[in-house]
Amino acid sequence: MTESSVKQLHVLVLVDAQGKDENLPPGLEHAHIERVDSMEDALIALRSESFDFVLTRAADFIPPQGVHFTKHAAAILENVSQAVCIVDSKGELDWANPKMLSFDEEVRRRICRCCLETFAWAQKEVQSGSSDTKGRRFSFQTEDNRRYEVTATPVIDLHNRVTQVAAVVWEAADTNRLQEKIEAIDRAGRELLSLDPARFSRLDAHERLSLIEQRILRCTRDLLHFDNFEVRVIDKDTNKLDLVLSNGVPADAVSVELFASPDRNGIIGHVASCGRSYLCPDTSKDARYLPGIEGAQSSLTVPLMLQERVVGVANFENTRLAAFTEDDRQFAEIFARYITLALHLLELLVSERHTTTGQFGSNVMTEITAPLNDILTDVENLVEDYIGHDDLRHRLRAISTNAVSIRSIIKDLTTKKPGIIGVGRKQTKHVDPDLDGKRVLIADDEQVLRETVRDVLAGYGCRVSVASDGAAAIDLISRQSFDLVLSDIKMPNRNGYEVFDAAKEANPNTCVILTTGFGYDPNHSIVRARREGLTAILFKPFKVDELLNEIRTALRSMNA
Repeated sequence: MTESSVKQLHVLVLVDAQGKDENLPPGLEHAHIERVDSMEDALIALRSESFDFVLTRAADFIPPQGVHFTKHAAAILENVSQAVCIVDSKGELDWANPKMLSFDEEVRRRICRCCLETFAWAQKEVQSGSSDTKGRRFSFQTEDNRRYEVTATPVIDLHNRVTQVAAVVWEAADTNRLQEKIEAIDRAGRELLSLDPARFSRLDAHERLSLIEQRILRCTRDLLHFDNFEVRVIDKDTNKLDLVLSNGVPADAVSVELFASPDRNGIIGHVASCGRSYLCPDTSKDARYLPGIEGAQSSLTVPLMLQERVVGVANFENTRLAAFTEDDRQFAEIFARYITLALHLLELLVSERHTTTGQFGSNVMTEITAPLNDILTDVENLVEDYIGHDDLRHRLRAISTNAVSIRSIIKDLTTKKPGIIGVGRKQTKHVDPDLDGKRVLIADDEQVLRETVRDVLAGYGCRVSVASDGAAAIDLISRQSFDLVLSDIKMPNRNGYEVFDAAKEANPNTCVILTTGFGYDPNHSIVRARREGLTAILFKPFKVDELLNEIRTALRSMNA
């Protein structure tokens, strides 16, 4: 626990009859301490204020004889935020407060085993005449990587017999767990952005997108242990949150239309509109939450930020209550910076296909400076929180080092390569035997692109029809026969997949090429269409030569 977070703790300390209070555990000396000298005053304080800890001796709330608590002690323990329980000599729970009862059954069993082990140890100590039976400390980790700390204290009666064991349990956000998270973020950053320039430069836009998608999925699932998540980006024109990728979220949930608005758009829309992270410990009590994964009980949603501008949202969900902590939020925000930078870098690299590279390299370096600085700022803020934890600070510095090294990687990626076509290159027009007389439908809601492609193909002898939206394209397909359909994926009034489906239904031999900007594919049109016979996919902006080559290849395969 960091010094800054300790300062926010509110601790109630019960002073004994001699005016001495219980020794504070290490690390709590910086907390806000309130002292009372009687059980009655403690009850008054608990009713009027909220406390993170109540610190007292076991003898003050466990009677020397019998099993039951005084009503005063029970009232205090019902209200503390730590899990507290009493375990008998058989390892069974005699009593537990609500926090303890909220733990999974397996967690409670392991706590009882710690108490039973303490019981046996204390009996041996008492029999040997030892007076050192203050208690024992345990820690364990569950299969879902949650770590628990247990302090088990034997209860000894007036006849010097061990009668019970009292345990206080809290979920540990300790140094080891923080180290693991920092290492995961460090590996995730290197995994996402340490791209091999020689290999990456040979990939086309779709292959680049697939590579980065795979890395985001792997980092999120394997390193951060966030199994159920979705990443959405804001469409600048419509303010709609388009799905980029998801894992573990059912299709009916990810297909819901969400916008970057605080009203009626769930937690995701709220975060996208305000740019602040959102921890939801209990989905059943949060009016903003919209159904996601089956049985979801908690969620964590963080914005994707680019130069102080919200460009999207990353949403994580879990089937356990309060599954995400404040530490998870901080680290998810840093990881979201890496996701944003990876997606933004991909978008810039797609532009390489239509831009002179020398200027492009300079533009990319300018574009990534601010996102990298944001990562460095986030890390520096965490470093300040962990003053005194040299190992943690060292691991955080490694993230900074990796962020800085990204600059040199991107410089290699954007160095001038042969074969890049300038924007102003004039295309030669002539009749092409592969294209001459072929009936082609161009469906795109961008007028400039639609008309440009029409003019190019008409110059090569194609008989071209155009449609400004999906519905118009489907109408033309129902009335005319086409050799090839070139359709944008995202269009008003029916999308590209629906155009593809209509074309294949009208004539299974019709070649269909889908186009898209960057690669956002909220309806998974590319995946579905490829399974069903999609000819090719073009990522905007594409070169004229690339368009012609894809069309020639498609038409030749149809005639083969």
